[in-house]
Amino acid sequence: MRSGHRLGHPPGHRLGRQFGWLWAAYGTSALGTWLAFGAFPLIAVQVLHAGPAEVAALSSVGAAVGAAVAVPLGPWVEFRRKRQVLVAMDLTRFAALLTVPAAFALGALTFLQLLLVSVVVAAAEITFRAASGAYLKNLLPAEDLLVANARLESTAWTVTIVGPPLGGAAIGLLGPVATVVADAVSHLLSALGIRAAGGHEPRPERRETARMRAGDLLDGWRYVLSDTALRPLFFNTALFNGLVMAAQPLLAVQMLGQLGFAPWQYGLAFAAPSIGGLLGSWLARPLVTRFGQHQVLVAAGSLRAVWPIGLAFLGPGTGGLLLVIGVEFGLVLCCGVFNPVHATYRLQRIATDRVTRTLTAWAVTTRATTALLTALWGVLGSLLGPRTAIGLAGVFLLVTPLLLRRREESPPAEPKPARNRA
Repeated sequence: MRSGHRLGHPPGHRLGRQFGWLWAAYGTSALGTWLAFGAFPLIAVQVLHAGPAEVAALSSVGAAVGAAVAVPLGPWVEFRRKRQVLVAMDLTRFAALLTVPAAFALGALTFLQLLLVSVVVAAAEITFRAASGAYLKNLLPAEDLLVANARLESTAWTVTIVGPPLGGAAIGLLGPVATVVADAVSHLLSALGIRAAGGHEPRPERRETARMRAGDLLDGWRYVLSDTALRPLFFNTALFNGLVMAAQPLLAVQMLGQLGFAPWQYGLAFAAPSIGGLLGSWLARPLVTRFGQHQVLVAAGSLRAVWPIGLAFLGPGTGGLLLVIGVEFGLVLCCGVFNPVHATYRLQRIATDRVTRTLTAWAVTTRATTALLTALWGVLGSLLGPRTAIGLAGVFLLVTPLLLRRREESPPAEPKPARNRA
């Protein structure tokens, strides 16, 4: 039987009460995050009268330092019960975000506080995602992981569609601080949902030496780089995500500046294609059932790389707007298929006692690569012009499929976790 043949299930496939709570908690916190999308820069500008350099630092430095803070948390979390960690990270984000409206109400809000909160939230988010992957692998048998990841992916695209418009309306009516409150409350609700999931989670076996050593910080990277199947996928996803995100600021400059698109047109160009992500997440399971996991992983991973080059031919007017929508729809559709298959393959491949460290290393590398390439492409955009720099990103993206391994490898054998249908 081909790898992945058993991974497709009918739409009504049940994953149990615990996954249901985890799914609801994920959707709640993701919606809160998208409601508050862009709130911190707006607070910095409108309330604290920050300049462009400070606003840029809020996004880049906060995320980069947060990723660095998350590095030692990976080995620490590996030997803790993951559900407890998930609740702790949600409560950490709730408490950190709530300090912003509290300080605002007291007239004591500062830019340094916004920066520190962004660091805490970024570190907690990376740790939460890594722990949730380990929790999911322990919670469900391997044949159910694609179903679960597809549902999480469809939820992510759904809140991407509805969250920013609702958040924009809330900001217009109540101001950006109100959306930060909504984001904080969403993490509290997420923590309560995960806590309500219940069930017994055995404590992971500890190492012979309880004290964490400096070398443990690199365990995740060592594990990825030593695995012949994970290593090319690791470099592919980091480079792909970095190049796609690096072109976004330049595309904004070109559309809103040089080509004269209205802000609503710019928003529409990226909101409407999110429907493609939702469609792709629905297609992931039947495609894997028919063609096999590895074949879909390689095909979707290759097809997603061919779309961005089209943005180099962007022009003004309705034709240009339709071009962006078409390119982004194709890109997001392929990503909607690729992401849950990739997440499932990765979880199946990583040993149970290495999941948190490995996913933390993966997330930190992806964020660092994105920050580095975004800065580099900003320089290229200044030297060569936005259109040329966007085109170069598209050309380099065409090379990324070469990093996808064409030969299928079976995941290492591990005991399957017992089904929990409580």
